[in-house]
Amino acid sequence: MRLARSAAAVIGATILILAGAMALAAPWLAPYDPIRQDIDIRLQPPSRAHVLGTDSLGRDLLSRLIYGSRPTLGLVALVAVLMVPIGLGVGILAGYVGGWTERALMGLTNVVMAFPSLVLALAFVGLLGPGLLNAAFALVLTGWPAYARLARAETLVLRRSDYIAAAEMQGITGWRLLWGHVLPSCIPSAQIRLALDLAGVILAAAALGFLGLGIRPPTPEWGMMIAEGSRVVFDQWWVAAFPGAAIFLVSFAFNALADGLRDLGDPRHG
Repeated sequence: MRLARSAAAVIGATILILAGAMALAAPWLAPYDPIRQDIDIRLQPPSRAHVLGTDSLGRDLLSRLIYGSRPTLGLVALVAVLMVPIGLGVGILAGYVGGWTERALMGLTNVVMAFPSLVLALAFVGLLGPGLLNAAFALVLTGWPAYARLARAETLVLRRSDYIAAAEMQGITGWRLLWGHVLPSCIPSAQIRLALDLAGVILAAAALGFLGLGIRPPTPEWGMMIAEGSRVVFDQWWVAAFPGAAIFLVSFAFNALADGLRDLGDPRHG
């Protein structure tokens, strides 16, 4: 397998697989109910009974960290599933059709890219209200233009290539040509871009949760857990430190995977 040839890709993929497995197996891995409150044991440091300690409401941090991976990684997966197809579709259509269609689509792309993505996401979530789906929708609306520009550039090169000319001579045109020949050529570069962008999506999702615009309490979510721990960060550091470490680790994994995919796709690293 080509992925195994890159140490960075292997490390990143391993961390992400383990994080995904943790999210799926949360009911079996979590030692306590993540929303059960016990004021008698509030803000306890890490111990044998509570490996990562407890928060200000006496909830087990390890259990909340495990369950918190579900909305965080779920949001990332939802954003990836929606953001990439929209961006690739717009970019391929603009690059292949050209003319006023290209000008209109790329004009819209440039307008969206003109605004800082996190600020625009905050505006959308503030307008739509907090929640997982609204947060994902906001991040998709601000993330697709990068893939549109990437796909357009790839399509413009392909449109003048002998490869596409040969396919058209065989009678392959229209959507069959775009789906079967142009799209597969745009996917490798989009994969690398996606791996890099998902690290930013993790941070953006955490920022939305930190500001109270993500998942609604008492459902655990890493960004919201950091916000709760920020009130006691100097005395009870563990409340914010462990969810922060989880966000850092997953973000690092996406960056490592992107570096590995980039090296594998570069002929100079063959």
